[in-house]
Amino acid sequence: MRKVDLCLSSEGAEVILATSSDEKHPPENMIDGNLETFWTTTGMFPQEFIVCFHKHVRIERLVIQSYFVRTLRIEKSTSTEPVDFEQWIERDLVHTEGQLQNEEIMISKLTVQDQNASRIGFWC
Repeated sequence: MRKVDLCLSSEGAEVILATSSDEKHPPENMIDGNLETFWTTTGMFPQEFIVCFHKHVRIERLVIQSYFVRTLRIEKSTSTEPVDFEQWIERDLVHTEGQLQNEEIMISKLTVQDQNASRIGFWC
């Protein structure tokens, strides 16, 4: 079976909320598939964004690339609206002093029910 990056706008994903935005680096850059673009924040903590899939999906792996993130909390919802989020994953990230943080989270180790979501929210 072909693995698909479900968090791309070309696959129907959409950023429906972001607590910070910069016109040169908008939140939509996170899901455009271009490694040269990115979302930047105001630098205040915490920051939050929600990605909507517009259908239930099974998530097996998350890859997070970031700078200066101390703690990452991910919540998920199976609701058709952005409500009823439940805490899913929380990680303290290694401080890399200005270097790119690459965090891979293998969801496939969880039960199939725990892999399903229609929206995921990130707090960092």
